[in-house]
Amino acid sequence: MRQDILSNLKNLEPTFSKGQRLIAQYILESYDKAAFMTANRLGKTVGVSESTVVRFAVELGYDGYPSMQKALQEMVVNRLTSVQRLEAANDRIGDQDILSMVLQSDMEKLRQTSETVDRDTFNATVNAVLGAERVYILGVRSAAPLARFLGYYLNYMFQNVHILTASGASEMFEQIVGVNSKDAVIAFSFPRYSKTTLKAAQYCHSTGATVIGVTDTKLSPLGECSDHVLVAKSNMVSLVDSLVAPLSVVNALIVAIAAKKEKELATAFQELEHIWEEYHIYEKQDERV
Repeated sequence: MRQDILSNLKNLEPTFSKGQRLIAQYILESYDKAAFMTANRLGKTVGVSESTVVRFAVELGYDGYPSMQKALQEMVVNRLTSVQRLEAANDRIGDQDILSMVLQSDMEKLRQTSETVDRDTFNATVNAVLGAERVYILGVRSAAPLARFLGYYLNYMFQNVHILTASGASEMFEQIVGVNSKDAVIAFSFPRYSKTTLKAAQYCHSTGATVIGVTDTKLSPLGECSDHVLVAKSNMVSLVDSLVAPLSVVNALIVAIAAKKEKELATAFQELEHIWEEYHIYEKQDERV
């Protein structure tokens, strides 16, 4: 369902029964809390049965309550301010063990990403990077570490890698002004979606460059202007964005590209090992004995 669920509720409200209207009103007023309630808990909160909540979701066009809940959660991630996200997270956590909850959530995001990311798109991304004259990597704010990590390893493999993490649009555009159709651009963007990254990606796309978007859904602002979209789930509703699944996708990209450049990398690393040895870059275990 592409339409915003809140807009849908407002439009359909006159047709609802008394019980459905209670559900709709609660969601409209407290969608940040409703998004993380079970059907049973939501029913008890508004004073209707669990079955009424389930039927309500179906009548809205979802195949069940979990689908409606997922739509609410995705909307919450995109709409909430940092303060609201923190409040929603605290309400959701309650007395739970935070470490276990976060680890379980991250594992679930990895599972969802493994099931969602398209293998043909992944292979096309690898080939686009390998065939590019220059590689630009865009990631600002909380996505900046992903850009730097990918760039760190691609710099071992390519001579012309540009890592752009400036959060200002002016500075970003100054660094991508020369992008053209021979280049590949890898951009990272997750809720609440940086306008700087989006504008830069749109510009790069307009020049004919191959734009690869690493984002949480193909329907995200970045996804809609990318030639290839690698979907990585990251929607942990808290002050902290979960980068576990996106980082795993980045790891896979690095490994796949390195496999294609195995001979060149072996030669480069042999030279690097001599440099690291000569200038004592790494501590040796035998020196600590």
